[in-house]
Amino acid sequence: MSKPTLQNNLKIKRHEDNIKFLQTEIKRLSQSILNVQVSLANHHSGNGNGATDENGATRMEEEETEQIMRHERSAAALLCKLKPMKSHHATQALNLTLTQDVLGIVGVVASLGRVDSDDLSRILSEYLGLETMLAIVCRTFECVKVLEKYDKDGMIISSAGIHGLGSSIKNSIKGRFQVLCLEDLRPYVGGFVADNPQRKLALPKPQFPNGECPHGFLDYAVNMINLDKRNLLSLTTAGHGLRETLFYSLFSRLQVYKTRREMLLALPCINDGALSLDGGMIKPSGVFALGSRKNIEVKFLAASGESSMLANYIETEELLKKLKLERTYVTEDMQREQELLDLAKKDLSMIL
Repeated sequence: MSKPTLQNNLKIKRHEDNIKFLQTEIKRLSQSILNVQVSLANHHSGNGNGATDENGATRMEEEETEQIMRHERSAAALLCKLKPMKSHHATQALNLTLTQDVLGIVGVVASLGRVDSDDLSRILSEYLGLETMLAIVCRTFECVKVLEKYDKDGMIISSAGIHGLGSSIKNSIKGRFQVLCLEDLRPYVGGFVADNPQRKLALPKPQFPNGECPHGFLDYAVNMINLDKRNLLSLTTAGHGLRETLFYSLFSRLQVYKTRREMLLALPCINDGALSLDGGMIKPSGVFALGSRKNIEVKFLAASGESSMLANYIETEELLKKLKLERTYVTEDMQREQELLDLAKKDLSMIL
């Protein structure tokens, strides 16, 4: 056998082997895609008795609303009460409907995130405090300005803005309330965790001088908030989402540990405060919160059962997209290999 013929035979064999490998990869990816699609179908079918993820989401919203509505004279409670009402109430008071699309109200802090356990929910909510948990979150300063109007002496006009709305539905607001404006918050500057559907912030883990991460460190609080699909979308004109604006502003680089003992051992690595699931709390600038836990009136909801399925749904969707894209790339590679194989066979036939 001549040298050119041998080279062509080896080339053909290599392309044939590559095609076999790529065909195996396509089969593997197709089976993985099918498995993920079945998982999504099971998610949609709920627990088998007709319950759906939409029903689970509705129950969670009802639970959120119930805990906020206990503070019936708060601005947060007023917004919760407004949701199911017709918009003419808001039009009457504001000449604008108090809706997310028109006014730019994102929601109440307590309703904008989920966490994975009740212990985490309690300690994060206690750290923020009731006033912040009930704070109204707006996209723009224009939204903030519409909420409250003043007369020439700087006094609140009770018939205008959110106060007028409260009066119109017999739910007047008592005392001060906090409003957070996303576009006025200094956003996180940095990268995100690669391929993470929750767009978690790529914050370096705390380290001792020897390079070791403290034992018991779970994550940064800002990354332990789970956002639903709606809240993962960019909310500001600059394209920043809730995690890198609202929650980074509230928590900064607050660390979370499993136990108080592990948290205290990690003190040399703590700069912006720390919490532990068993109730430990260190605030920034070295302020230690001692004593027993407070009774938490409003807290982030802890995902469990159907609600945890809802929280994982986005991740499963992203995995499906990734698998399909990978299969597309492998299929294109196989087509190229087939073209090269056909060309090698043609060259060989010409030699023979």
